[in-house]
Amino acid sequence: MPDVSLSSTNSPDRQYCYLKPSVFWSIRQGFSRRLAALIFTISLAVPLLLWAIVSYAKLVPPMFLPTPTTVVQSGIDMFVNNNLMADVIVSCSRVLAGFLAAAIVGVPMGIAMGTFYSMNSLFAPLVGAVRYMPITAFVPLIVIWVGLGEESKILIITLGIVLYNAIMVADAVKFIPSDMINVAYTLGATRRDVLFKVIVPATFPSVLDTLRVNISGAWNYLVIAELVAAQSGLGFRIIQAQRFLQTEKVLFCILLIGAIGLAIDYGLKGLFLVLTPWADQTRH
Repeated sequence: MPDVSLSSTNSPDRQYCYLKPSVFWSIRQGFSRRLAALIFTISLAVPLLLWAIVSYAKLVPPMFLPTPTTVVQSGIDMFVNNNLMADVIVSCSRVLAGFLAAAIVGVPMGIAMGTFYSMNSLFAPLVGAVRYMPITAFVPLIVIWVGLGEESKILIITLGIVLYNAIMVADAVKFIPSDMINVAYTLGATRRDVLFKVIVPATFPSVLDTLRVNISGAWNYLVIAELVAAQSGLGFRIIQAQRFLQTEKVLFCILLIGAIGLAIDYGLKGLFLVLTPWADQTRH
């Protein structure tokens, strides 16, 4: 066996590579807030500018892509003459109810699956199979089960995201180092103590992250939910405008949903900072 001495690894012939400082490509290092705000503004301004150029130059027919002015005017008209604010409130209440139901069911299920092998063996086959089934296929059954009222719309939103909550939370629990649990046992903790004083607090930041990500899924399933005999809501407005080829109203409602979702996302980020100041903030 060749003799490898330490001197060979520290020889003067060895070349060292030093990374050059980088503003954009530094990995998990500080970033200027002013520059971040500038990039954020550009990311929104460029698509809007392209939209304006294409629509005002009439490179495509207005029925396919109306101008920003037309979209804004149609939105103002819907707020003034069609009581669009009531639709916003109805849709937000449906999303909130479905989101909360999915959190109440999915988060404890995910913690149980990640903590206990028995619970993982119990729920994993069901979760693994059902999450690949399209929610739209369940709509006729949901109508039969709970009728055409608000319950069916909330149930569609809940089923759309509940299993993803469970899977993502379970993965977060599995990434908790075993050393933390072993130390707790060494200090005399019971299984109940380990669950509620080690696992739940350690998983809490990831739970908030999971909910922040999956609330976007609740908005995605809103349109599907409001296909079920709805007479109000943003999804209902989109479907109604589509029937009459009112593209400007469709675009405004879509942009309005995006604006509401963005506001909710930043609100949950703020809640994350308040409730988990000890967590790694670089991922936000």
